[in-house]
Amino acid sequence: MSDDKKLSAQEGMKIDSKYLKGHIAEELADPNTNFVSEESYELLKFHGTYQGYNRDTATARKQQKLEKEYEFMVRLKIPAGRINAEQYLAMDKIADQYANGTLRITTRETFQFHCIVKGDLKAHIASVNQALLSTLGGCGDVVRNIMACPAPIKDAIHHSLERDAVAIAERVAPKTSAYHEIWMDGEKVDTSAGTEVEPLYGAEYLPRKFKIGISTPEDNCIDVMTHDLAILSLFEDGNLKGYNFALGGGLGMTHNKSNTYPRLASPIAFVPPELLIPATEAVIKLQRDHGDRSDRKHARLKYVVEEKGIAWTRSTFEHYLGRKLDDPLAMPKFAVDDHLGWHEQGDGKWFLGIPVSSGRIIDREGEAIRSGLRSVISTYKMPIVLTADQNIILSNIEPGEKTAITQELKKHGIKLKEDLTRVYQNFLACVALPTCGKALAEAERVKLPLVADIEKVMAKNGILDERISIRIAGCPNGCSRPYVGDIGIVGRTPDSYVLFIGGDFEGTRLNKAVFDKVPLKEIPEALNVMFANYASNKLSGEGFGDFCARVGVEQVAEAAKEILKTSYKWAA
Repeated sequence: MSDDKKLSAQEGMKIDSKYLKGHIAEELADPNTNFVSEESYELLKFHGTYQGYNRDTATARKQQKLEKEYEFMVRLKIPAGRINAEQYLAMDKIADQYANGTLRITTRETFQFHCIVKGDLKAHIASVNQALLSTLGGCGDVVRNIMACPAPIKDAIHHSLERDAVAIAERVAPKTSAYHEIWMDGEKVDTSAGTEVEPLYGAEYLPRKFKIGISTPEDNCIDVMTHDLAILSLFEDGNLKGYNFALGGGLGMTHNKSNTYPRLASPIAFVPPELLIPATEAVIKLQRDHGDRSDRKHARLKYVVEEKGIAWTRSTFEHYLGRKLDDPLAMPKFAVDDHLGWHEQGDGKWFLGIPVSSGRIIDREGEAIRSGLRSVISTYKMPIVLTADQNIILSNIEPGEKTAITQELKKHGIKLKEDLTRVYQNFLACVALPTCGKALAEAERVKLPLVADIEKVMAKNGILDERISIRIAGCPNGCSRPYVGDIGIVGRTPDSYVLFIGGDFEGTRLNKAVFDKVPLKEIPEALNVMFANYASNKLSGEGFGDFCARVGVEQVAEAAKEILKTSYKWAA
């Protein structure tokens, strides 16, 4: 960042915070308020929690001259999504004790809790840590939860992915003592003497959040190219050759702000196995020192890579690493496995991938998924893996236990892979209203009726069995990865969305906006017209997004433009 730019207010708050300590403890202990100050709001992100308020009741309460119903969201750090049965059951219990009685799996393979009041926040986070889990770095301007392929397959490839994800997570975790001091009444540490407590991040931490994913091209189930740092593990005959490092992915943008945009990571260099950790740190340092600290909407690594170029990015990366690197190796065509259903692990045991609508583990009418999971996990004590598609995997299951587990889940009305259409299986939704402060429109709460309507138009066109990824987000930050699927639906106003088409199922191509301010109720009809074209003219085995890219996104959308009766903007 050039020296003549003014730092954002958040930068000053970080520097003055004494490594994230600030005045959090005092404000949490104040019984006279239900909320925290703006400074503590910013610092609490690093501790894994966002302050928000109930969006559903805010207007009515304002009219009644009542204070907003303030509440907190708490997000865990669970590298590669792996936890044990005892930890899962502890989180399930905590959801009732302090939150709204639900667990929510995020698109980053971790859990978050909603609707925690300020007076319960310390006890909630302390309870998470008592289960040997943590929230530190779940949010904030640090490396977020490290993602890796969730499949618990017992072979050299999957062992390597999990091992590397955990190693990276341990190395890049914030080192501040403030976390244990605030939440577990740990020893107070005096940092005024200039003690270096954050050797990687420094007192300023990073300009914005930083996301890392590690995957193989053969199974890009985590959409690795959407990360600030995409690590592509390359194997030959099961032996690790090294890693292609791709830099500058990220999906967040702002409507009507042209200097913000989604971007997929660019392959930069090949990294040998022994340099994985130093190379990862080098990329983080590059972003730490060159990210835009004057404008948080323009602060991600993707803007550095896009604006300074690949050549500059590579040479600067090599400078921080202290050595030259080879060009990225050729990679096979990307593919994706959803890991749903029953699979052999490779060690004589099995794992079961269970679909969870929007990642929300809650007993809803006709499907008591929270009770069913609690029953099975309590009985069989199997390890758990959370997936990037907001689903859950039960692993290490003995062959003789499969039938009983299936029956127990079915008894609770839990739908397994064979019970659901492909569009249901491949439909992601972010939280959105009422708990997300950034939401402009609904997402999770409209997902199931929207899926049902889209299933009808797909069946009408004879394509219900096609593998099409659809993602809906309540705002342009894109937590549900809407810009990288076949179809993206992004909140614009309380009941309208921007419609995107033309990405690919494998996560290697961004889609394009074709309609702006589309009413929610008209989305299925718009897709119906485009699906009819696809059904009539697609090639054998061709995905919807691939069809749009081949024929032309604008041409595919043209028919929908003509038949829709509303006057919303043609976005292409």
